[in-house]
Amino acid sequence: MDVWKIVLDQPANIVAELRGVLSAGEIERADRFRVDRGAERYIVGRGALRRLLERCTGVPARDLNFRLNEFGKPELPGSEIMFNLSHSHGLALFAVTRGRAIGVDIELIREEVMVDKIAERFFSPAEARTLSALPAHQQAQAFFNCWTRKEAWIKARGQGFSIALNSFEVSLVPGDPARLLATRPDPEEANRWSLAALDCEPGYAAALAIAGEIGEVRVADYWFR
Repeated sequence: MDVWKIVLDQPANIVAELRGVLSAGEIERADRFRVDRGAERYIVGRGALRRLLERCTGVPARDLNFRLNEFGKPELPGSEIMFNLSHSHGLALFAVTRGRAIGVDIELIREEVMVDKIAERFFSPAEARTLSALPAHQQAQAFFNCWTRKEAWIKARGQGFSIALNSFEVSLVPGDPARLLATRPDPEEANRWSLAALDCEPGYAAALAIAGEIGEVRVADYWFR
């Protein structure tokens, strides 16, 4: 299993090189962005993903064909390589593994977010109570701990928001290990997955979910050559 951190704001020559490995559909999508930075970040993210998967599969980056499952999760048909990606405010995380379902999420921690209102709507009652009981200065970190761990798990499941965020519970208290605490309607589901908090950049929260046991997880910087 590899987790890579990628800075999406890159020089023009890197953007141009990565644009050259994209599919026609990806180029068309990039050209629809109204803001240049958005287009460039999309090109860097998709191009770097293709370069990473080229290393893993031996298939040239430009020749990789992605398929979306019924919930929109990208896959490599016919390959045991599984991957997931997430991006937030100029940073992206890519997680790649072999034969094991995987999900990753990264979010910029924003103090202005109305954490109590969002938690009441989307989190389980137990998570919302835990969050509200924390000191005010810990609540933003705890909220984004919870959010990224939930996102990582539903992305690993490959079913998107067809899984209600309040139908399962994760740990969220700053400093506590990342854990999937409860799943409904099947309580045994929690035992079949592992969560990890990712220390990737100050001011961000990030998490990884993977089927089965998890060992030490290291986030590596992706260097463009």
